[in-house]
Order: sequence, then structure tokens, then C-alpha cells
Amino acid sequence: MLVLSRKKNESIVINNDIVITIVEIRGDKVRLGIVAPKDVPVHREEVYDAIHGQKTAAAPNPGPVGPS
Repeated sequence: MLVLSRKKNESIVINNDIVITIVEIRGDKVRLGIVAPKDVPVHREEVYDAIHGQKTAAAPNPGPVGPS
């Protein structure tokens, strides 16, 4: 898992066509704005789980990303 720090109104870009922007930070809640192509489904995890009829298991920590 890649972990990034961002402030309000800062963004990250994924694959040149998905932009995730921090819209608001209030207490322990963060609001995200997501711009993605129409053919890329974007769901909250609980909605994704309901659609696929399963609970997503917590992924084990795979360790550092990138070459060693």
C-alpha cells in the first residue's frame, strides 16, 4: 500500500486519467473528489461488497513498494 500525505485542495493522479482531490477535512472525516473516466467504476467499499456479494478481506501488508 502506498501512503501519501495531502492537504485540502491537493490531489493525486492515478494512471494519467484518475484524479483524487482532498475537498474537505473535518475532524476525523475526509471528503474526496474523484474524477475518472465513465468506464471506470468508483464505489465506496461497502457498496462494492454489496454489488459483489462479499466482504473484502483486509489485505495483508505487502511490505515496501518498489525495488529493494
